Amino acid sequence: MDEMKQVVLEYVRREYLEEDDDREVEVDTPLISGGIVDSFSMVSLKRFLEKKYGIQIPDADASPEAFDTVESIVVLVQRFGGK
Repeated sequence: MDEMKQVVLEYVRREYLEEDDDREVEVDTPLISGGIVDSFSMVSLKRFLEKKYGIQIPDADASPEAFDTVESIVVLVQRFGGK
């Protein structure tokens, strides 16, 4: 797994899963449609990504679909210059 996927995956697990939550989150796990990330959490995730990778993600591109899996998040970050 590449570094960006690992960073995003670890952030999601740390920030959005309770310690007693037995759900497995992998790169293709539905985050928003699966109820792990809500719209408020999506905003904090967007801010984390922008700060971590020195990018700006336009609000119009920060859609639930773009944030639904770690895989789609990485594609979004890379599209706006994150490395």
